[in-house]
Amino acid sequence: MNYNWNWRIFWEPSPDGAGTYMDTLLSGLVWTLATALTAWVMALVIGAIIGTIRTTPNKLAVRLANAYVELFRNVPLLVQMFLWYFVMPELVPQGLGNWLKALPNAPFITAVLCLGFFTSSRVAVQVSAGINSLPRGQKLAGTALGLTLPQTYRYILLPMAFRIIVPPLTSEFLNIIKNSAVALTIGLMELTARARSMQEFSFQVFEAFTAATLIYIVVNVVVVFLMRWIERRVAVPGFISSSTGGGGH
Repeated sequence: MNYNWNWRIFWEPSPDGAGTYMDTLLSGLVWTLATALTAWVMALVIGAIIGTIRTTPNKLAVRLANAYVELFRNVPLLVQMFLWYFVMPELVPQGLGNWLKALPNAPFITAVLCLGFFTSSRVAVQVSAGINSLPRGQKLAGTALGLTLPQTYRYILLPMAFRIIVPPLTSEFLNIIKNSAVALTIGLMELTARARSMQEFSFQVFEAFTAATLIYIVVNVVVVFLMRWIERRVAVPGFISSSTGGGGH
């Protein structure tokens, strides 16, 4: 293969005015992390609420929560991204739709909403599985102490459940970082989009995507080690093993 390798390309000025090509990639990394972290906070909050509702005695609430999970979990992420960006502004009142289209960070906001709702459905499944895995005596103990059902969830069930599901939550966090690359389809200049831009300007396709791949690996390794540290810190001796299975290992 007659390919002109040039690893010095990262220190050459890029036409997009960001500085060097390395600056371009780092700018994309910032957008990737901002998108992933913001969407993760949203997914964690909504997922915890929906996951908790799925374990309550209220059958109607359980059905609605299950419908939410199935809706967002079973529609491909790319389709959801297009629906949020292209279709949603057309479904709301015209004034609001025009305002949404004119937002300077519309791709970022859209990506956060899409990733947040998509991942929240997956987090909800993990949360409900964590609660259901607890011994039945945990809930009975709350009742015996005179706690209401919401108090039992808040002070007993959810703290224990979240300790159990740290490993699968690690996997979901890694997924949301990787899934942020889908946002390039709506114009968000995150890491993958910046690498694509670099190869289009410089024609150094292998260097561009090799660098992006290494950056993703470094970020994910940092996340794994951080989540393992959190898992060890919150583990309950004799109840949760530090080798609990999950995607984070």
